[in-house]
Amino acid sequence: MIELEPLTADFFGPHCPVPALPITGGAKWSWKIMRCLEAGPRRFSELKVPLRGITAKVLAETLRAMERDGVLTRTAHDENPPRVEYELTPLGRSLFGPMDAACAWGREHLADLLAAREAYEQGEREVA
Repeated sequence: MIELEPLTADFFGPHCPVPALPITGGAKWSWKIMRCLEAGPRRFSELKVPLRGITAKVLAETLRAMERDGVLTRTAHDENPPRVEYELTPLGRSLFGPMDAACAWGREHLADLLAAREAYEQGEREVA
């Protein structure tokens, strides 16, 4: 049997970068926004079209968080009416590799994942 280290309250302490990452598994809108910006800059209203289901508030909050993390830039053009565009930074573009790997894993294991969820919902969980 393998001897495991005990889990402690500081397990994800300052040495662990995961909590600081700009894109996490739960940030579904961030990944989708990145895909929308992959081909180039877009306006807020352009982003809302393919992101059906996102509210304007959540889109604005997500864009602000992504800008804060250096993943995208926001450029306000001095025009009438005002025009604002969002564009990925080189740092943001560097996330496509890990994102593509996660998507490939999802495609490969989607059937197993859905089957496991279905079994769980039906109460067919295996007892370890």
